[in-house]
Amino acid sequence: MEATCSLAQHQVEIEQNRLSWERKPVLRRIYKRFHRDIMRQCRHDMNLATVEIGSGLGQIKTVIPDCITSDVFSNPWLDRTENAYRLSFADGAVANLILFDVWHHLRYPATALKEFRRALAPGGRLIIFDPCMSLLGLIVYGLFHHEPIALRDPITWFAPKNWNESQADYYAAAGNAWRIFHRGEAQEQFRGWRLLKVQREAALSYVASGGFRRCQLYPSALLPLLRFFDKALNRLPLLFATRLLIVLERTRAS
Repeated sequence: MEATCSLAQHQVEIEQNRLSWERKPVLRRIYKRFHRDIMRQCRHDMNLATVEIGSGLGQIKTVIPDCITSDVFSNPWLDRTENAYRLSFADGAVANLILFDVWHHLRYPATALKEFRRALAPGGRLIIFDPCMSLLGLIVYGLFHHEPIALRDPITWFAPKNWNESQADYYAAAGNAWRIFHRGEAQEQFRGWRLLKVQREAALSYVASGGFRRCQLYPSALLPLLRFFDKALNRLPLLFATRLLIVLERTRAS
């Protein structure tokens, strides 16, 4: 079953995450590495905006200082409010759109993709960082995460007629990115896009940190050792991958 409730739940989670961020130095170090991985996938040669949708705490700026941070709610640490289904950017004004743990909150992904494609310049990139459903991923997200993975639920690609972005509600299906980009569901929805990368990562250091919701399972001083295990376990993605890094490029074709 998918999680559905008032969109205000999104802001509640941001406030909870902010408390964890302040008390967990290891979490800040792990996210900096994630953000660096994302930065390496960005286009830096287009002299156009880099925008993060659903920025939450807005910490990507520690790695990409000129990134425009945004969310559906206004917060003092973010640059602006944006709705993924109707962005305020002009056609072709964006070089990179970043969605960190946002894709699985898109109830109507094809409707959002149409808007992303409008805002991106030809050759611009959509960079998605989302959960991965390996054996370990199924255990972590299925048993210990508050959002449903919804692997058997149908994906509703398009918003219904007469729907508008102000009607967006809270939705979560943590398995959606894995279903779409690894398992290859409904690839016909990606006409006008070139898939550049689908990278699976173990990210055991993140899992064992407890993330934002659970207790940290190792002393912060052991993070380098956990990162060593991450590299080793990356060789067995079917068993250990818990994170997906996806890079899509907007083609010139209509």
